[in-house]
Amino acid sequence: MDHELVRTLLQEQHPDLAELELKAVVGGWGNQMWRLGADLAVRMPRTAQAPELLLKEHRWVPDIAARVPLPIQTPVRLGKPSDRFPRTWLVTTWVAGEPADHAPITDPAAADVLADFLKALHTEAPADAPVSDRSGVQGSLGFSEVHEYVGRGEEMRAVWADAIAAPAWDRPPVWLHGDLHPANVVVADGTLAGVIDLGEVGAGDPATDLAAAWILLPAGAADRFFERYPADDATVRRARGWAVQRALFLVAMGVNGDKGLPGGKPHWGPLGLEALERLL
Repeated sequence: MDHELVRTLLQEQHPDLAELELKAVVGGWGNQMWRLGADLAVRMPRTAQAPELLLKEHRWVPDIAARVPLPIQTPVRLGKPSDRFPRTWLVTTWVAGEPADHAPITDPAAADVLADFLKALHTEAPADAPVSDRSGVQGSLGFSEVHEYVGRGEEMRAVWADAIAAPAWDRPPVWLHGDLHPANVVVADGTLAGVIDLGEVGAGDPATDLAAAWILLPAGAADRFFERYPADDATVRRARGWAVQRALFLVAMGVNGDKGLPGGKPHWGPLGLEALERLL
């Protein structure tokens, strides 16, 4: 995938957008992104499963965007598979700000912004909504290869065991982002300014999103978050389990980056360690 391919696809399928300035964006996981003009972006799938996630975003995210208080990356045009590029692709809105993995949230008042966003997002999902595969705490903590690197393994496993023991979500499933980590939110003036990459959007237990209180917010802000987002004790316990697992994921990607492995991101390691410190 390169600049010429994206320009050609726009000319063939969305010619009214084809002359806008096009600039590649560094980063991304399942998709490569280009900024298109001032207000749009093109997302091109890198992986076999990414087109299905883009179709899911195209179906559900515009309705969600209309009722949440922060800008989110919203599909505006669908790119269809063709001989030139055999996968679905999207034109979306551009969400201004710096990704939080490069510009962390520093303002404690971001706890209120995140809480208000999640309260608006976590409404009962319709019966035909996709079921989130990141709902409910189950299985093992994982990332055992980085436990020794991190230290505090006993404390981490205790948080996970407590999350597993907590009562499961027994209310109607709610809409979830499903993947709230630093690379999937943007920051301006030290606070949360927008949310991107809703490929994991689905219905389920809100605990997975509430883990963001420790993953995204500065030290001490989780208490402020839960004062504004009322959650029962069991949900907070499950959220802590998700937070320790997500923090370990960030550390693992950092270790992979230090080793020069594909997909590794060296700057994610410190973010994961800082999140674990806040959590533990």
